[in-house]
Amino acid sequence: MASDGARKQFWKRSTSKVPGSIQHVYGAQHPPFDPLLHGTLLKSTPKVPTTPVKAKRVSTFQEFESNTSDAWDAGEDDDELLAMAAESLNTEVVMETAHRVLRNHSQRQGQPAPPEPLVHEQEPKPVAGPPAAELPAAPGGDLRLVKSVSESHTPCPAGSASDAVPLQRSQSLPHSATVGLGGTADVSTLGSSARSNREASRLDKFKQLLAGPNTDLEELRKLSWSGIPKPVRPITWKLLSGYLPANVDRRPATLKRKQKEYFAFIEHYYDSRNDEAHQDTYRQIHIDIPRMSPETLILQPKVTEIFERILFIWAIRHPASGYVQGINDLVTPFFVVFICEHIEEEDVDRVDVAGVPAEVLRNIEADTYWCMSKLLDGIQDNYTFAQPGIQLKVKMLEELVSRIDEQVHGHLERHEVRYLQFAFRWMNNLLMREVPLRCAIRLWDTYQSEPEGFSHFHLYVCAAFLVRWRKEILEERDFQELLLFLQSLPTAHWNDEDMSLLLAEAYRLKFAFADAPNHYKKFKTKLSDQVRHRRK
Repeated sequence: MASDGARKQFWKRSTSKVPGSIQHVYGAQHPPFDPLLHGTLLKSTPKVPTTPVKAKRVSTFQEFESNTSDAWDAGEDDDELLAMAAESLNTEVVMETAHRVLRNHSQRQGQPAPPEPLVHEQEPKPVAGPPAAELPAAPGGDLRLVKSVSESHTPCPAGSASDAVPLQRSQSLPHSATVGLGGTADVSTLGSSARSNREASRLDKFKQLLAGPNTDLEELRKLSWSGIPKPVRPITWKLLSGYLPANVDRRPATLKRKQKEYFAFIEHYYDSRNDEAHQDTYRQIHIDIPRMSPETLILQPKVTEIFERILFIWAIRHPASGYVQGINDLVTPFFVVFICEHIEEEDVDRVDVAGVPAEVLRNIEADTYWCMSKLLDGIQDNYTFAQPGIQLKVKMLEELVSRIDEQVHGHLERHEVRYLQFAFRWMNNLLMREVPLRCAIRLWDTYQSEPEGFSHFHLYVCAAFLVRWRKEILEERDFQELLLFLQSLPTAHWNDEDMSLLLAEAYRLKFAFADAPNHYKKFKTKLSDQVRHRRK
């Protein structure tokens, strides 16, 4: 049992850390009010003694409380300091400051200043000060506090020392946006500025990681999960897909060797496209390519020829599956990402290869072939005879949705909508036909950073994608309307934020269900057994 002296020491306020005490956190959005730096701003109030006074007789909690000081003593809390500062503000000075800010801003914008408020003749005029834009910064270059006009350097009248006007803490905005209080900055500008800073910071992290002699692929996957900046996406995809080695010195030789190998395949196999054994394959590829999207890309003759060569060579070299409709859609993201490295077009749906040199196009074609081959190596059972991989994944999706959202699952069953009727394409094309190309590229950023992203994590993305339309699905009361809706979901307006939300939900589902596939089923079985036992 600790002595009374020990208890007093525990509750005594000291400069050391006390359990539960609130420490200043500098650099936060709301800059802390430092009473040491701005001691002149406070009222001269007597300091409350921090040493607890031992009561001779504590008969009630109120007496105990009044005679005890703890780590949250009144009088030293930041909020109370601010409250005291606010109480001593001179209303006239505040109004004069506000109008001076507006007038100064209006002069810069060439607009008439707002009229000055009428001040009663008998009321004292506020002390004049510098314009708001010329206010000096806080001592030591600390921009977190902004002085107001009320803290002028004009001496106070005699006998008014106790009524000195204190500093006013600035708004919870960065110093650079303080002038915006006059109307120059708005929420959207601040939001876009913060987003730009965040994107620039992420790009720097990628560049630092990729600049090393040996790229840490595990760290690169972690960084890529939330999206890859466009300037470093080509090299990052090549690394994550396993096409390029992590060692920087080996990459040029690997690229040259793999590109040479692909061109050898073309010389050896491509002329056989008109042979009787292969003409059906080539004919199907030739028919499917114009059906792909985006049309502005696919309808360019150079792109059509590149896609035909890639798909035909892959089909010839993988006779177990050959060419299957759906594989053609998997070429587009790789080709667009790699071509965007050499053009300035920001919109991936408007890519034009006319200005790209022929040698660059040849290298991009080879890179696209090898990266697509790496992807298909992990999901080839989706495209073998009868496509058993897709059949299994659709069945797993049905089971997963029945546990995630039983109401949606029951609604589909009641209207005799089968998952195979709408989810087959989701698995076959990896959602390429369900979302815009820009969103598919963002989706693939995460797929390539996830272990078995295209084969395993894609299942949870499809489940999250279906439940995302829960409200609309439950509103449909007809088989035909339900199926038409599920086959043409309204995602044309989607952007990276929508995909990030979808991926976050998919990750949550994976975390909850991936390692415990039967726990819901077991729980339901146990519950039904208990009900039957009670009935007996």
